[in-house]
This record gives sequence, C-alpha cells and structure tokens, in this order.
Amino acid sequence: MTNTAELLKGAAELFPGEVVTQAHVRHLDLPQGAGRFALITLDNGLDHTKPTTFGPASLANLNTAIDQVEKEAADGGITGVGITGKPFIFAVGADLKGVELLKRHEDALAIGKGGHDVFKRLSALAVPTFAYYNGAAMGGGVEVGLHCSYRTVSAALPAFSLPEVFLGLVPGWGGCTLLPNLIGADRAVSVIIENSLNQNKQLKGEQVYDLGIADAIFEGADFLEQSLIWTAAVLKGEIEVVRPEIDRGDAWHEAVVRGRAIADGKVHGAAPAAYRALEIIDAARNGDLARGYEAEEKALADLIMGSELRSGIYAFNLVQKRGKRPAGAPDKSLARPVSKVGVVGAGLMASQLALLFVRRLEVPVVLTDIDQERIDKGVGYVHGEIDKLLLKGRINQDKANRLKAAVTGSLDKAAAFGDADFVIEAVFEEMGVKQKVFAEVEAVVPEHAILATNTSSLSVSEMASQLKHPERVVGFHFFNPVAILPLLEIVRGEKTDDAALATAFGVAKKLKKTAVLVKDAPAFVVNRILTRFMGEIQNVIDEGTPVDAAERAIEPLGLPMSPLVLLELVGPAIGLHVSETLHGAFPDRFTVSENLRRVVGAGKRGFYVHANGNSAKPELDPEVAALLQQGDTVLTEEQVRTRVLDAVAQEIGLMLQEGIVAEAQDIDLCLITGAGWPFHLGGITPYLDREGVSERVNGKAFLAPGVASVPA
Repeated sequence: MTNTAELLKGAAELFPGEVVTQAHVRHLDLPQGAGRFALITLDNGLDHTKPTTFGPASLANLNTAIDQVEKEAADGGITGVGITGKPFIFAVGADLKGVELLKRHEDALAIGKGGHDVFKRLSALAVPTFAYYNGAAMGGGVEVGLHCSYRTVSAALPAFSLPEVFLGLVPGWGGCTLLPNLIGADRAVSVIIENSLNQNKQLKGEQVYDLGIADAIFEGADFLEQSLIWTAAVLKGEIEVVRPEIDRGDAWHEAVVRGRAIADGKVHGAAPAAYRALEIIDAARNGDLARGYEAEEKALADLIMGSELRSGIYAFNLVQKRGKRPAGAPDKSLARPVSKVGVVGAGLMASQLALLFVRRLEVPVVLTDIDQERIDKGVGYVHGEIDKLLLKGRINQDKANRLKAAVTGSLDKAAAFGDADFVIEAVFEEMGVKQKVFAEVEAVVPEHAILATNTSSLSVSEMASQLKHPERVVGFHFFNPVAILPLLEIVRGEKTDDAALATAFGVAKKLKKTAVLVKDAPAFVVNRILTRFMGEIQNVIDEGTPVDAAERAIEPLGLPMSPLVLLELVGPAIGLHVSETLHGAFPDRFTVSENLRRVVGAGKRGFYVHANGNSAKPELDPEVAALLQQGDTVLTEEQVRTRVLDAVAQEIGLMLQEGIVAEAQDIDLCLITGAGWPFHLGGITPYLDREGVSERVNGKAFLAPGVASVPA
C-alpha cells in the first residue's frame, strides 16, 4: 500500500499541529476456543474531553496497523480483527483544524482518497472484521465501522452521527455509499440529511441498534467483554447475523425525494452539501461501491474548496471555542457565589427563567408578582414542567421533589429577596415600570446582590440611574424559548462593575448558555440586526412589493424561517415596540411600519393563517390583506434582497464602529445561537463578504482573508 502511505505523508505536511491518533494492535484469545484475535484501539493519548480524530498522520497509523493484521490474517495467524476506541470515545471523524488550511482542490481530493484507501482495507481482509462502538462516534468514526463486516454498540453510547451535511460536507469516507446499502435509503436519509439539518441531532446506542447500523447491543459496564463473547459466537457459526433485504425500487427513489424536501425546507437550495449527499445516495442504489467512493471523493473536494464548509467550520469554532471563552469577560475570580435567586414577575418569561435557574443552579428560586394568583400560576408552571421531566425519565422522583421544593413564590419582596444573591426582573418592557421595580428590590436585597434585567431593548444604564448602587446592575437578555436558544446577551451598563459582570458570566456558564458581552445600546445585538432586517422587508411591502415576493427574496439565504413567520413567533406587538424604540434612537435608519401598526391594532397574531395547521404552507390572512395599505413601487426579488442585505451590512458596520461587541465574530455568534441563523452562512458576515455586500456598503470586508473562506 505504498501509494496510500505516500498520499498520507504528503497530506500530513499540510496539517501542522494535528493531534495524532495511534492505532494500537493487541492480541487476545477469544472465548469458547474461537481463536486468536487482533484488536485495534484508536487512542490519541488524551482523556475523553479531547476526542479522537482522523488527520493524515492518524490515518497513516491505522494504515500501518492494518498492514500488520492483513499479514497475520493472510498467514492464518488470526481468526478476526476488531476496532474500538479509548474510554467513552470511539472516534469523532476528520480533523477539521487541518481541513480549513487546505488551499488546493487536489489536496482536498487527497483527504477523501486517503480515508477511503485506509478504511476499505478493513473490508478486504481475509478474516471477518468487527467494529465495537464503545463511545461517541461521529463522521469518519462512524464510517470506519461501516467498512467492517459486523458492528456492536454500547447501550451507554451518548452521541452517534454523520454531522457532515450540518457543517457543509458529505460523509465522504463511505457514509453516503455504505449506509443506504446497509439499512436502506430511507433510514440513511434520516441519519445523513434529516438529523444533520435538525441542528446535528445525535443518536443514542439503542437507536443505532434499532436502525440496523449495529448488529448487537450490550451494556456499557462490560461492553467490550460481551462484544468479544458475541464475536466468538459469530466466528464459530453459533450466531448468524441476518439483515433485512434492501428495497432498491420505488422506496429508494421516494427516500431521495423525501431528502430533497427536507433540504428544501431547511436550506431552500442555498447550501449544496445536502443535495450532493443525496446525489451519492441516489447513485448508490445498485451497490457499486467503487463508483460511490469516487463520487464521495469528488463531492468532498468540491465542498472543502467551497464557501459553505469554510463558513460551517468558522461557525462551529465560534460556538465551540469563542462561545466558551467570551471576549471581554472579567477575571472569573471576581465572581460572587450565588446560592439563592429571585425572579421579579411570574409571567411566562419569568417562569421559564425560574425553571432554568432551578434546574441548572439547583438553588432556591423565589418569584414575586403583583397578586397571589399570578404567583401561583408561575410557580405552578415551573412545577408542571418539572413533572414533565420526571415523566420523560429525564430526572428521578427524588430530584423532582427537590427541584419543586426549591421554587416558591411570595408577595413580600423583602421576605423573598432579603437573602438573595442574584435577582432578575422579567416585567413589562417599559422604563418607568422597570426603574420602579429595581428601586423596590434594591431596598430589600443584601449589599452584594446582583440586579439583572432581561430587557430586550431598553437602556440598562438608564434603568440603574436612580439607584444608590448602579454598579451592580447588569443586562441579562435571554432569547425565547429560553430552554432552547443558547444565547445570553450580557450587557455592561455605564456604571456596572467587574464583580457584577464576572458574577453574570459565572451564572451564564452554570446555566449552560453562550454568553456574549455587549455594550449598552438600543436593542443590543440580535434584536437590532433583526429589526433592521425586518424593517426593510416591511418597507418594501409598504411601498408596494407583494408580500409573497418580499418573503421569497430572502429564501437564498436559507434562513430557518421567513421574516414574517419570524415576526409571528416574536409577536407583532413586540416587533412594533422594538422598532419604535430603535426609531427613537436612530430615526434615519429604523422605520415604524404603519401596516404593522394596523396589524397590531387589529389584534392579529401574525400576517398568515395556517390552513389545516400546516405551518409549512402559510397563506396571507385575508383580514390582514384588507388592512394593508401599499404604494405602487414593486421591486424584483433581487432588488429586495440587495436592499435588505445592504441595510444589514450597514447596520453591522455601524455596530462595530460603536463597539457594541468586540469583533464581527461576536455578531455571528449572536445570530447563530440567538436567532438560529445557519452554520452554512457562518452567521451573516462571511456571507456578506462572499457576496460582495460588505465591500459595496462599507468599503471593506468584515473578516480577514482566510477567515471563513479559502486561504489565498
């Protein structure tokens, strides 16, 4: 296999700093006299927090291990070969750190070819091969196992996926070709397309077995031991693995059609990876593996050299790295301990916050409101949600009892907050109301307590301005639904001190939120950008462009939902309020749509009606259509898109000039984690750079060359 070794050696030179995975070969005698067995263990020498990956040097090590067992198998020295991982980790795929450094198509092609050349040797050995999925397996980790004759999976396995489409790639080391030929096209489409585009949904061990990816499942405690006993029985012919026959007729075609519908619904044709994966699955129908592998290599190389993957890796790094080390956060040693939390308000938002605080911090949480009925409803909501967690088996009875006991309510703020360390308000979005609430709270809380506001658009500095200790007030802006969206905008007011800020970041980390430090300016980051974005859409509608044309204009971005569906989710009244706030601050750029005002005045919950509950095909509400007063300027979809993107680019440029966040990367992190903007856009700034919008509007790109793009 000299060619493979040379190929990998050349590729390794392009991957400096690779964390190299070793492939250790050890021999053991199988139970029941099933013979001598070679077991390959993948291990990068680090603990489970640094998962095992495959870069070129790692593939070369596996290739060398296969050289050894191939000779032993040919000589009759072993009856089988197994492959497994270090504790808790099987392998999590290709080393993406190196992929983003590649500059040439032929180097990208070598990565695909190198993986295939090594992995397919496992299926060509003279003895049966076994993959033992003992822990997390993703991407290339899943694929190396697909090349084996048999697979077992641990019932304790927490995460198993082919996430490539999510990042802007295809499973290019056998996944698109082998998986549909193993479990059928429909199930393969679910794993490769549907789960990937559903925020990289992971499978558990039992699901891997139920799908037919694994032939047997064993408990985690003695997984390898039981897998080897099973292996012995297979080799001796005592267990016959029977797999269902694959339907290669209409069912295969229908699966590909379903995959395209899923991709259209998620990315609207704006990102190529899902469609390339479906082409390979479609072509894999006749079981021609060589042709499939060649198609995978070509797709992999094209996508590695494309903008979607570069944006996907950039977005992944933002969430995994920058999101865990927030720019501008004070030294964590300044943070104060939080052993009791107060929540002012008991409405839906306040109740969601109380649930999150008690689940993550496991400290007493007390809610207050203006009457007992509201308090009872808020506490009842939290208790009900805890009961749901118990029913789903997410927590046990003892934990449910403890969490419910920790959440209480009181009309008396002094009794409720007298010993609280952190109090957050979630009351009506009006400055006077919030100032009054903070004055009442400051009068009763201990001197060290932090006062946090969940405001979405109001000035934190103004809110704190009438207090004796404005330095302990901090913005703590969550996004709805609180349990799902990871972003937490932490706002530093003019007087906020480092201790308050450090405590806020410490609490955010315990809440498992992605915290971004933002300057105290109207609507902060996400709402300011979305309001400018939505404002331009509403402007072109008000001027005369039909609603459906204005909505369609944005489809090429592949956003999770259209602007007016998003408005429905946020609530037209809230959208109107934020646009009024921003119009007051920046009247030259932010407008207030009179049509939106009419929609809110009529009590409408959105622009659409959903026939038969079908949210995928909403129709303009006839009552809303009757309210709209439009001009006679009709723009094309391209003109609408240009106008909207220009507005967004201008606003981001101004926000960076104002120092709202440290860098453009923080804008992207906010949009990905707070508004669900897709990885394939990299948030927004890589897309604006790529399309030439940044240069046209601001005279320069937001990001340096090679950041979220192919290096020069």
